[in-house]
Amino acid sequence: MSSPDFNPAPSPDGSRTAELPMLYGPEFAADPERVYRRLRAYGPIAPVELDPGVPGMLVTDYDVALEIMRDQVRFPRDARRWQEGIPHECPILPIMAYRPTCNLTDDPLRSRLRKAVTDTLDRVDPNALRTFVERSADRLIDRMGPWSEADLRTDYSLILPLLVFNELFGCPAELGDRMVDAIQEVLKWENSEEANMTLALCVLELMALKRENPGQDMTTWLMDHPAELTDEEVAHQIVMLVGAGSELVQNLIINTTRLLLSDERFAGDLSRGHLLVEDALEEVLWTDPPLANFGATYPTESFDFHGVRLPADQPVIISFAAANNDPSTRAEDRVGNRAHLAWGIGPHVCPAQGQARIIATVAIEKLLDGLPDMELAVRAEELTWRPGWIQRALSSLPIRFSAPPEPAQARPGAPYPVTGPGGGNAPQAPSTTREAPARQASMPHAPARWWRRLANWWAGNAD
Repeated sequence: MSSPDFNPAPSPDGSRTAELPMLYGPEFAADPERVYRRLRAYGPIAPVELDPGVPGMLVTDYDVALEIMRDQVRFPRDARRWQEGIPHECPILPIMAYRPTCNLTDDPLRSRLRKAVTDTLDRVDPNALRTFVERSADRLIDRMGPWSEADLRTDYSLILPLLVFNELFGCPAELGDRMVDAIQEVLKWENSEEANMTLALCVLELMALKRENPGQDMTTWLMDHPAELTDEEVAHQIVMLVGAGSELVQNLIINTTRLLLSDERFAGDLSRGHLLVEDALEEVLWTDPPLANFGATYPTESFDFHGVRLPADQPVIISFAAANNDPSTRAEDRVGNRAHLAWGIGPHVCPAQGQARIIATVAIEKLLDGLPDMELAVRAEELTWRPGWIQRALSSLPIRFSAPPEPAQARPGAPYPVTGPGGGNAPQAPSTTREAPARQASMPHAPARWWRRLANWWAGNAD
């Protein structure tokens, strides 16, 4: 099926595809649903432009998305053949390029890596994690209290996952700060190649520190897992978990808070507490999933699929946002329905969704408790979204509120560890936009040969 205003014919020089909907730029960020509607007119899968001169196929149909995510044979995750034709300076390459991680590989490697990741996540004590998030959230809210206004993205949702991931991975605060900064730069799709290398060096530095001082943390557990992951594999699992995890959680916090403050179904009854947060969080996972378009696959040969010809070695990307809101399957009442695709499904389903739910839910509950009269400082329609087709994320969420009478957390000291007795390093109080930390790069103490070999391998210069 095709629409009269959608002509996906290739241009004569093959460099671009005429009239392809673009999944980049401010227009897509402002109203992606308009693009999804146009794509649905073409069929369940439609050609798009991921970056100037970089074509792809986007899945907008719920049932077709399920079929693809469950089929590792026709829809493998290995991007190496595709990326051979992509320039090194392409800003989306660091995000889409092959990495030996459990979400970007196929069996049997996928199963071995996923076993190490899920076993490591299973060792995190959920009660201790909740306690750590509560205390970290209290400290951030206490810091905002005297201001009477704040940007919940830069002052809260961006920092809280950093504190949590620093603790989970036993990462010193300054190193974790640099790591998340690099992740943010990669997702801006500007200077992403340089930011990708900075991220790699941060992870390698963390691994070197844990070689000298192992602890009860996820970095040590991954390095010591019976699956015997190589140094390269450990490094990439950390990047996957911290990168995708921190981006997903911060977007989930901020998108859900926006809904609570702007949607009349929620805004009039903020006293409902936990039930309210759960309802709003599920609504966001359906309508504005924090990773909107993800899970790229790369068919190794061209074939017809649901009436659409799929090119060989071209990315087929699942639009979680479009598929969740597919008019042909969308139910009127989705209360209690968790059949959305926000976490993925099948062999590559998100392994950390339980931890992400805890962090996001507690973070929002603490906001409602600590700033009960908070309200948007601008009209909801004035809020802007960050560019990029992978994430669905606000660029800011300005609020105003009455200063609380006294701090929610008067106790000094670091938050409790999340890994139970003998847990990892607890980060110190975070920086905010009002108090920028002085940053000094610390060098690893691991043997220089190991450091250089792994850094060169990451950059694609290994022998």
